[in-house]
Amino acid sequence: MRRGRLRALLSSLFVLPLLLNFYVLAKDTKKKIKNDVCSAANPASLCSAENACGSAASPCSIDIRRSAGSSATATPNISGAKSNQAFCIKTGTTVTFTSSSKDTGFVLDFGNSNPFDHQGAIMGGADRPITVTAKHPGCYTYSVGACTAGTIYGMCGDDLAQLIISDK
Repeated sequence: MRRGRLRALLSSLFVLPLLLNFYVLAKDTKKKIKNDVCSAANPASLCSAENACGSAASPCSIDIRRSAGSSATATPNISGAKSNQAFCIKTGTTVTFTSSSKDTGFVLDFGNSNPFDHQGAIMGGADRPITVTAKHPGCYTYSVGACTAGTIYGMCGDDLAQLIISDK
């Protein structure tokens, strides 16, 4: 009887760290992005007049919204633009992140490589648009999060999106 308990205790001590390891690994697994343009050999070659937002003369405006379920979207002011679809911005372009949804706040996190003249995450909301300038060419995957005040269930959403900063 004692040996059975001892064996059960020792096996649970062996299995518990394995289960914790799997939990931590599963938690750290990152979301995959659909249509990953940053994995292309030359992402800037994908830029065209149809997917370019703003210019040196006109600013780019990006609407951040919480969408159905638990996701958030970033949509540039480009004719026919789809939510979270990759788009291009030329260096030197002024970019305004805003939300057209009432009572919505947002956070954009570019990690350690921010393409704008801004330090850290970009945080704003419907009543607080944030304006930055595109500075560093490259392809960037970023996390977009949006929260709507006053909702009870699923008040925040997040997703991944991409943008290309080009110097052409």
